Amino acid sequence: MSTDLAALYSARLLALAADIPHLGRLDAPDATVRERAPLCGSTVTVDVTADDGRITDFAQDVKACALGQAAAAVVGQNIIGRNLDDVAQALSQFTAFLKQDGPVPSAPFDGFEALLPAREYKNRHASILLSLTAAHKALASLA
Repeated sequence: MSTDLAALYSARLLALAADIPHLGRLDAPDATVRERAPLCGSTVTVDVTADDGRITDFAQDVKACALGQAAAAVVGQNIIGRNLDDVAQALSQFTAFLKQDGPVPSAPFDGFEALLPAREYKNRHASILLSLTAAHKALASLA
């Protein structure tokens, strides 16, 4: 494996991709959003339930590359209990982190740091953003 790919597919990133929390679908979600990355065809379907504007349950069906899976793992680890402002801030920070060399998103989404080497691979950014984008849209649809 080349040095660039070894840096991209680090042990930490692969560990995240292998252990995505909240995989599957909810039986009775309040909102469902499916996002697709047109360039690679990756998809993520997110189900949420919410109470008083905060996510109380979350599930995701992830069909993406290891980078998209790793990002979905960070989302799954941290999304429960978040409100629309929290998720919007995380999405804004994560987008800036990837596309504008911004800082690592603030806690609790600082686990996105594992995707730092992916900045160089602009063709993968859409797949990486799928889970958080879908979660944001699902929660926003309930506002």
